[in-house]
Amino acid sequence: MKVRIVAQRIAGSKRIEAFSDAVFAVIVTIMVLDLKPPDHATFAALLALWPTAVSYVVSYCFIAVVWVNHHHLFRFLPHATPRLIWINFAHLFMVSLVPFATAWVADSRLAAVPVFVYAGVFVLVNLAYLPFERHALTYAQAHEISAKTRRITKVRSLATLGTFLVAMPVSLAFPSLGFGLVCCALLLYLRPEPPGVHNEDATEIRPLPGGSPNVSAGASPRSAR
Repeated sequence: MKVRIVAQRIAGSKRIEAFSDAVFAVIVTIMVLDLKPPDHATFAALLALWPTAVSYVVSYCFIAVVWVNHHHLFRFLPHATPRLIWINFAHLFMVSLVPFATAWVADSRLAAVPVFVYAGVFVLVNLAYLPFERHALTYAQAHEISAKTRRITKVRSLATLGTFLVAMPVSLAFPSLGFGLVCCALLLYLRPEPPGVHNEDATEIRPLPGGSPNVSAGASPRSAR
């Protein structure tokens, strides 16, 4: 009976992650569909679309960064809870606003208000990510995740949120600078583990047949499933 319960909990967690993967795929597809070819068959017409290319590349990298970190946190969430489900839905909803903001920035050629809204969407995504991250770290804290890792992770999250918040008013006066601040903030999340934390410092939670989690260092992410 205990083995069956553990298996059901793991399946629930995998369903949430699979659903999230599908949402991320749809979001990227929507952004691709917004890419329009130039009106004329010349290099000059192609170069004129540079705001579209830049905003698309940044947004695509942003979606990739969010997905990588989302996948990383699910290592520490061996079973689904109603709270996790709703936190994940809120996070995905905020991420789904990225294609709209990206298209507006591209069409307006990095105008002030669209870049302001663009940075604002990043703020919303980050605010929705914080409880998701906190939920994972709370579970991980009970399973020997080092205090250093938790502390650096929280500092990185707050620093990123602060950068996005600063980018909003800055973009109203200097749109390109505000857009650049958004790009700089994304660099902090290119690696799921925060700076100063090595892969061997991360632990992996693996449910045992008896139902209790087992923590091991250096295990592969999928070994927990």
